[in-house]
Amino acid sequence: MNLDMLNAIDSFVWGPPLLFLLIGTGIMLTFRLRGLQITQLPRALKLIFTAKNQGEGDIDSFKALCTALAATVGTGNIVGVATAVHAGGPGAVFWMWMAALIGMATKYAEGCLAVKYRTIDKNGEISGGPMYYIENGLGKKYKPLATLFAFFGVLVAFFGIGTFAQVNAIVEITQLAADVPVTYTAVVLTIVVAAVTIGGLQSIARAASKIVPAMAVIYVLSTLAFLGVFYEQIPAAVAEIIHDAFNPTAAAGGFLGATVLVAMRNGVARGVFSNESGLGSAPIVAAAAKTKWPAEQGLISMTGTFIDTIIICTLTGLVLVISGAWMGELNGAALTNVAFLQAFPNTGSIILCIGLTLFAFTTILGWNYYGERCVEYLAGVKGIMPYRITFIILVACGAFLKLEVIWVLADIVNGLMAIPNLIALIGLSGVVVAETKAYLAQVKEEEQEENILVDPVDGH
Repeated sequence: MNLDMLNAIDSFVWGPPLLFLLIGTGIMLTFRLRGLQITQLPRALKLIFTAKNQGEGDIDSFKALCTALAATVGTGNIVGVATAVHAGGPGAVFWMWMAALIGMATKYAEGCLAVKYRTIDKNGEISGGPMYYIENGLGKKYKPLATLFAFFGVLVAFFGIGTFAQVNAIVEITQLAADVPVTYTAVVLTIVVAAVTIGGLQSIARAASKIVPAMAVIYVLSTLAFLGVFYEQIPAAVAEIIHDAFNPTAAAGGFLGATVLVAMRNGVARGVFSNESGLGSAPIVAAAAKTKWPAEQGLISMTGTFIDTIIICTLTGLVLVISGAWMGELNGAALTNVAFLQAFPNTGSIILCIGLTLFAFTTILGWNYYGERCVEYLAGVKGIMPYRITFIILVACGAFLKLEVIWVLADIVNGLMAIPNLIALIGLSGVVVAETKAYLAQVKEEEQEENILVDPVDGH
């Protein structure tokens, strides 16, 4: 299949109907939940570290978030932002913000439903995610929709976010920064991925809970150091992002110019690729969290989108816009690399190499688990080991494919995976609202009891 045909399929899949469904679902949930992603964000961020982890589950809430972040904070935050700005201009960053803001409501609903409708497989492990809330929430007659989601989920793990896009980014940046031959990187990466993923969720969650916080801190500090060097240009860059979101971006340098629609489409599609809100992936691991309140895990899941897009993607976007490198001929990791070299001529490539390698590696781990749960839904526990072996083989092959084909393929299967999930979120939005009200009423009651204990008043 040639690139032109893939691009045509991609444009159709990510055309107005899916963008409308994606954004419309987020807006509808935002209204029905009364802007919960803004009003409850402080509580959600606090819960990351203070969740009680009571109730059924395989891993604690922090590890569930780290595993979800392992899968979401990946090449989308570095390479994806670069390809969005390269194609749509600085305005694409603004549309990433918008996608993230309403996407937080979507991610909240996904996490909430995942815990509400989770089940236990024949190995005694928690299974959850859209395939289960479609079948058990919407009803048995929707099982074909659940099957469709699981099928596309395996395709995304095999050919989308899970393998090729990540492996390609790692081999490209290690070659650029340290001149390591592609074959060497491919061999080492395959061995390390095999060593971690064969151990299943516990092994993946252990690795993620150690690597994810470290990699986020390394990359955030690196980009802040870049912005520190060029701090005087930050206001102008923010103004350019907002201006270009609503006005066509003029051609400049090697940049061909972009319409508002191109900026919007690239910003939203890359934003979703990066934070995965509406895709239905994060709830697969959210279901495994130890919690008795579905809404509590929903809040923790929602912080993933905030950390991923509002913080990390924004920092990358500012680096790219300030550097002006987006106007050149380069794209992907090479574009972000050139931007970093402006601030750190000697160490820029190494900083980016470490950040991107860790981001991409953890995404491979997270998506290995997502695909595994989808296979378990489709074929039962007997399908798990053949799936893991196939996944490892595809990781080995990913180093030798072309970037353009990879991103287009990833976009297509992502879009197809989102559709059954979004239908379920709309159909079950009433359940999400009811769970939210019950949880917030319980929280209010607990807080009142604590206040009475701390500050006793006569007559109480």
